[in-house]
Amino acid sequence: MVKVAKASSKGAQYKNFLSKPAASYFMILVSVSSLSGLGLVMVLSASSVTSLEQSGNAYSIFLKQLLFLIMGVGLATWGALIPTSKWLGMARLSLIAGGVALTLPILIGKTIGGNKNWIGFGSFLIQPSEFAKMALILYCALMLRRHEERLAAGRKSQAWIHLAPGAGLFILLIMAGKDLGTAMIVAGIVVALLFISGIDMKSIIIVAGTLLIGATALAINQPSRMRRFRAVIDPFAPAVYKFAGWQPAHSLMSLASGGIFGVGIGASKQKWANLSEAHTDFIFSVIGEEMGLIGTVAVISLYTVLIFAIFRVAVHTKDSFSKYAVTGIGSWLILQVLVNLLTDVGLVPVIGVTLPFISYGGSSLISNFLGIAFVLNVARQEPELKALIRERKAARS
Repeated sequence: MVKVAKASSKGAQYKNFLSKPAASYFMILVSVSSLSGLGLVMVLSASSVTSLEQSGNAYSIFLKQLLFLIMGVGLATWGALIPTSKWLGMARLSLIAGGVALTLPILIGKTIGGNKNWIGFGSFLIQPSEFAKMALILYCALMLRRHEERLAAGRKSQAWIHLAPGAGLFILLIMAGKDLGTAMIVAGIVVALLFISGIDMKSIIIVAGTLLIGATALAINQPSRMRRFRAVIDPFAPAVYKFAGWQPAHSLMSLASGGIFGVGIGASKQKWANLSEAHTDFIFSVIGEEMGLIGTVAVISLYTVLIFAIFRVAVHTKDSFSKYAVTGIGSWLILQVLVNLLTDVGLVPVIGVTLPFISYGGSSLISNFLGIAFVLNVARQEPELKALIRERKAARS
């Protein structure tokens, strides 16, 4: 009876905690901290072989990721604390800033993996399209708020007309660098925001269908992309295994060999030149091999908590600009996580999408923290959380 009473008491405490709007703020902090910490450990493990091969130092990639993490945390702290009006000011410039950023790779970019979506500064590479995702979200949120204002004033307005020019420009510039994966994520964010705006399902189906047809046409038009689609059917087939099937096949081997508890941190066999991009696109496979089913379930659970908390922030905020932007950020993370995980288990073709907060990459990690900074900024506007912050400041003084 005592055990049952204690369990019931704990359940009531958790329920009471989740009922508070401020709970979202703390869930985001805990989940992002956990994912980033795990990511740092797994980048060290997954990149050591590649790092030693490229630079003679097994820790060079890890040290870069540590630097990116410090920069991301600093940026997130700044972004969470600045006045919300500053974010609104950035939103007004986001279309221009994003357009310029996406034009740079076309003019002075480097081609890596068939995509010209990188610009280099010494030993560092920047992928502007990662930051363009956040710029697009801010732009769409601002346009949808104007759309709501027009409707409230009794004027005619169509949500998709407001978003089409900016979204179309971003997608065209991204596709100029042949980065179909990022273009699909961007298109998905726009469709999600249109859905949230209340647009009718017929229009959603038309927009989504048009984008899907365009993506299919681009895939069929390029032989390398068609080989990746064939690899989804059977990556071990002799005709594709040593080519487009290599990465998905060894990703599945990596996940399958982990069992329930994994082989241990650092003990992955597939990262030894078999699984290319082990520390970037396929880091989840290394987690599955080294930490087993328990590790993969833990990662998915952390993402579930994070995304749930982000959408709770969107539901509780009263400002339409903030609501749309937070929803866009949540949709961005959902799409990014789903595409990466489905790629690693061989259900979608390899399109080069990183796993948020875990995969190696400064552009991806810093842009993810920028998105979280905005969400935390909005969450901090909750009266309950404001009161709690004031109490803690008063206690310290």
